[in-house]
Amino acid sequence: MDALRYLLILAACVAVTLPLEPVLGARVYRQPRRLLATLVPVVAVFVLWDLVAVARGHWWFSPRYTTGVTVAGLPWEEWLFFVVVPLCALLTFEVLGRAPRLLRRAERAGPPRRDPADDAPPARVVEDPTAAARAAAPARPETTVSRRGR
Repeated sequence: MDALRYLLILAACVAVTLPLEPVLGARVYRQPRRLLATLVPVVAVFVLWDLVAVARGHWWFSPRYTTGVTVAGLPWEEWLFFVVVPLCALLTFEVLGRAPRLLRRAERAGPPRRDPADDAPPARVVEDPTAAARAAAPARPETTVSRRGR
């Protein structure tokens, strides 16, 4: 199970941000050329960075947490990381950029419509019929008594 941990974390990242496209209209997957133009430089820079760091011994990848499959000297999970994380960031960025428009659209639509029956006060259960009559009767003004003796 440990060997799949890295992949499971990446899958969770994708699962959390995947609904941003259809639900909030991130428009990332609808523009594949722009997506590739964004991802290719990021992947290239960070793959080069990783290769240099691994070659110099600055860091390494534990075989315990990777599947053991490598591509050009890096675990394939690392390659996926360089695609998944920027993709998730891009989806989030696009949605946040659209947030003011989405809020204005929601304001124009107005508050959600409610059933008027929901606004009615709850029915009271009256056990003593005279108690209901007393509660409905107008309150009597209280008389004050002066202690001065007047």
